[in-house]
Amino acid sequence: MGTDTEQIEGIVRAFFAAFTSGDGVAERLGTLRDLLLPSALIVKTCGAEPVAYGVEDFIAPRQELLTGGRLTDFREWAEDGRTEIFGDIAHWFGAYGKSGVQDDVPFTGRGMKTVQFVRTTAGWRISSAAWDDEREGLTIGG
Repeated sequence: MGTDTEQIEGIVRAFFAAFTSGDGVAERLGTLRDLLLPSALIVKTCGAEPVAYGVEDFIAPRQELLTGGRLTDFREWAEDGRTEIFGDIAHWFGAYGKSGVQDDVPFTGRGMKTVQFVRTTAGWRISSAAWDDEREGLTIGG
């Protein structure tokens, strides 16, 4: 089972791994339903008005994007991050990378994610997450 930190960091890795194109997309995205509280909130910022998603509203368009053929060789991964825990709450804050080919154009990117956790009777679950990507004037460490 591992320590709380190991469990949380395993969930973080599984969360990022869900966003990988190719065989098994539905299964990987399906694991998000086990990692997230049913009422979890996921928020995208990325320099625009924030967009908030519920679990199913978050998963459905990503499944279409990862299986629709316009986005190939895509993956996301956690980079440097830190986990902090107090009792039955925790968070992971860290950098992530992504790469793929969209509409036949290769791309890479980086950003930061914050993921909040709560301990349930079934173990740690994601209660919320938010992210922002690097862009002109906003870089990690810059």
